[in-house]
Amino acid sequence: MDKRRVPPDVAAEVLARFGEVGLIDDASFAQAWVESGQRRGRSRLAIAQELRTKGVADAEISQALETMDEDADYAAAKALAEKKLRSLGALDRQVAYRRIGGALMRRGFSCGLAARVLKEVLPTSVSPLGDQE
Repeated sequence: MDKRRVPPDVAAEVLARFGEVGLIDDASFAQAWVESGQRRGRSRLAIAQELRTKGVADAEISQALETMDEDADYAAAKALAEKKLRSLGALDRQVAYRRIGGALMRRGFSCGLAARVLKEVLPTSVSPLGDQE
């Protein structure tokens, strides 16, 4: 029995019936989550991790992520970087580079993609080490 005092055999039977009638459909849920994640500017990695924490199987996650546009991560990363840049105002380029880079990494974008976007958004930017790029 679980904390709600439902016997395991009853819980399994109810969940099986929910699956039969379409109330539980992880593939549809994963697809909807991917679409929502794209609208919110989330990376493939972040969306996949969110789905894993919700208990969706890796096969269903992979299938749902296949529907994402190839350039979705790039477009989302660039939009986020441009938005952050506008909000940073007149901050030093090093500070802007670090803050935008951090925001991209926290959203689950790869280091390579973050560097590419930073180079485009801050074309004469200064790297975090102070070297000219």
